[in-house]
Amino acid sequence: MSNRILGLHHITAIANIAQRNHDFYTKVLGLRLVKKTVNFDDPGTYHFYYGNEEGTPGTILTFFPWEGIGQGTNGVGMATEIAYAVPGGSIDFWKERFKQFNIKTSEAVERFGEIYLPFTDPDGLNLALVVPKTTDNRKGWATGDVAESVATKGFQGATLSLKELEPTAKVLTDILGYKQTGQEGNRYRFITDAIETASTIDILVDEKGKRGYNAAGTNHHIAFRVENDDVQMAFREKILSAGLQITPKIDRDYFFSLYFREPGGVLFEIATDNPGFTVDEPLIQLGSKLKLPKQYEPARAEIERVLPVLK
Repeated sequence: MSNRILGLHHITAIANIAQRNHDFYTKVLGLRLVKKTVNFDDPGTYHFYYGNEEGTPGTILTFFPWEGIGQGTNGVGMATEIAYAVPGGSIDFWKERFKQFNIKTSEAVERFGEIYLPFTDPDGLNLALVVPKTTDNRKGWATGDVAESVATKGFQGATLSLKELEPTAKVLTDILGYKQTGQEGNRYRFITDAIETASTIDILVDEKGKRGYNAAGTNHHIAFRVENDDVQMAFREKILSAGLQITPKIDRDYFFSLYFREPGGVLFEIATDNPGFTVDEPLIQLGSKLKLPKQYEPARAEIERVLPVLK
């Protein structure tokens, strides 16, 4: 590993109904629920983590399912699409599967020589499947319905919708170590060569775009990956030196976090690999029990009464 940003660590989004969110991501999309916990700031709300077998950074999509929150709206100042890498030859499988489950899809589109299949989850969150140009050797999580040969590998990248290119591009290149590698119309591609996967950020520029509304079906923040908290704190100094405000280090039990809002309005996080999701339950049991931050353990009975029961 290195002292660089290692692509994406995780992406966090907002959902409405917990059961519906759980069923879509584990049953339809075939991801593993690697951690079932609660929102640190709202323990009456779940925090779900979906990923591959180990919950490897770069595969982790997390959700706050706030029941009754209502529908959000995508707009500038947000991450507005999440792209998953899939194996070559798997797109037809996914088209048929989405049809079987009445999942809304759009026509496949080509971006920078790769074919993307856009679709939305039940809350309207924008996602896409893509077969990357370079082989992705990550092992997908296999289920009874989604074989490893077609399973998602993890993130390919994310799209940010912004009014301006330059301020955010400067953060990506000068601070986070990305390089601009292409432009197609108002879409600009940035890639880090520090890692081969989950390494792409697209900026979609819409000068007249309206601000989005952060509720169900929208992304809350995107997290960039670092090897450990020593590297993380070096980046904190770099971000402060650039004149941006950033939080102190926060212990999220499974990683350490720093948060800052980039100039275009998107909430960025720097998250560590350590300690990982097996810190409080063995690999084979990941996601099987409700795990609470230690400060909420004394209130477990009350919290379990409030949380929706998952079937």
